[in-house]
Amino acid sequence: MQEILLPLAMAATFGAFTGSLFRLTRRPGYERPFMFPVVGLVAGLTAYMIYHVLASVTGAPPWLLPILVVLQVWLWLGPWGPKFRKVENGDEGR
Repeated sequence: MQEILLPLAMAATFGAFTGSLFRLTRRPGYERPFMFPVVGLVAGLTAYMIYHVLASVTGAPPWLLPILVVLQVWLWLGPWGPKFRKVENGDEGR
């Protein structure tokens, strides 16, 4: 059980940390700053699940897990991430 929980916790923590670092690259005044570490946490959990399946099916190497976490965070907060619009002009964000 520990061989599953420890890497899972480490992947989730690394995902939250990477999400927090991704927050630094956004423009100042960006809305919902707490969203970045939370999305990073969920992306880290998802990346671990992908890694666990790959490791059990194909014998994936351990160095693949951090790369999967960073890619997952980048995808979820980058091109496929949420888009917010300013509410100043009466325009509602999606």
